[in-house]
Amino acid sequence: MIRHSVILRLKPAISPETQAAFLDASWQLARIPNVRNLEVLKQTSSKNPFAYGIIMEFESQEQYDFYSKHPDHQAFIQDHWIPNVEDFLEIDYLPLL
Repeated sequence: MIRHSVILRLKPAISPETQAAFLDASWQLARIPNVRNLEVLKQTSSKNPFAYGIIMEFESQEQYDFYSKHPDHQAFIQDHWIPNVEDFLEIDYLPLL
């Protein structure tokens, strides 16, 4: 199992409507085959500069690769991610046990 986590900060100049559209589009990633347990999260700690997180799981590396190349994911990157994300950190985990 791979847990794919992206922690991000949106550009400060985007409108509330654009922010809402970004978050809604993030939820739509669950429609891509093999995406499991999608979560879109808001940061509550003041200990880091990132405001949101998107987390999902995949059963295998092959499923994760399928997701990464999927046209809906690529459209999300072009239409929502690139125009609106200021900074991010991506972490992909494998369980130790």
